Amino acid sequence: MKKLKTLVAGLLITALTLSMTACGSAGSSSTGSNGAASQPTDSVGSTASGADQYAVVLKVLSSQFWQTMRDGIEAEAKKQNVKVDIYAANTEDDVEGQVTLLENAISKNYKAIGVAPISDVNLNNAIADATKKGIKIVDIDEKINMDALSQLGGACYAYVATDNKGVGKIGAEYLIKQIGGKGEVAIVEGKAGAISGENRRDGAKEAFEAANLKIVESQPADWDRTKAYDVATNYITAHPDLKAIYCCNDTMAMGVQEAVTASGKDIKVCGTDGNNDAIQSVADGKLTATVAQDSAAIGAKGLDLMMEAVQKNAELKPGADVPTFGIDAILITKDNASQHLSK
Repeated sequence: MKKLKTLVAGLLITALTLSMTACGSAGSSSTGSNGAASQPTDSVGSTASGADQYAVVLKVLSSQFWQTMRDGIEAEAKKQNVKVDIYAANTEDDVEGQVTLLENAISKNYKAIGVAPISDVNLNNAIADATKKGIKIVDIDEKINMDALSQLGGACYAYVATDNKGVGKIGAEYLIKQIGGKGEVAIVEGKAGAISGENRRDGAKEAFEAANLKIVESQPADWDRTKAYDVATNYITAHPDLKAIYCCNDTMAMGVQEAVTASGKDIKVCGTDGNNDAIQSVADGKLTATVAQDSAAIGAKGLDLMMEAVQKNAELKPGADVPTFGIDAILITKDNASQHLSK
């Protein structure tokens, strides 16, 4: 009987302990609106206090472009021996979630924060709040609408990105050569309102128009592979003389190439970003080309600029000119694709 009582008591203590542990783990990671985690997805460097840290709020980490940017930031943080926390929204539609991430980062009193906004205005209110608190902001990849930001009292130290207009021009010019400067062409755009995609579209459009080529279609596919497949299928059906399609990212280019393959037609397709699957497709003779952005270098330069702003104790003034730092893009064709595939 004594042994039975001892066993029951032990079981009760174990159950109570498990219950308390479960409650504790449930509260250990808070989330923002739309499920955006308020804890960093990655953190590199020493365990210094928040005021000695840097943070970066990216669009997402679901694509190779952003994963490579994260890796570039982390490598530079190790090289410079600083701590950096990296946050990212759940999807490229998670506008509110990304705002929550930045607001949470601001509350942690980082000295500087790099932001890659989902649109040119979605983080502006939070950036204005950071400016008023003396936190240095560096704009990465997606160019912020500085006029709208200054009206809110916000400012940025610098902007670093690929010259996206130049990217579109490089891709379109290569397509023009591949079709012998003749035929109808089309563009698959990114998400409406995303300045980086709009700049790529504009660069491609200018190149096509300069070559006197007819642009028969230019529609958004929201950076989505399936949507791009559907858009391209409609293009091909409506325009039997279509010869080339420029796509504002590689995810969409892969969907467009699937539509071209299904049609059995010889339509040249160029993507943007230099993702591994796109480069492999180029190497395999499917995609015609991709224009690779060096997202690791963009991220590393962004961190360097954040450190510089802190070291200079730069005063960020709304309405002041924001210096732009451009990172060169690389045209990847079948001739050099194998050199750019990640091992």
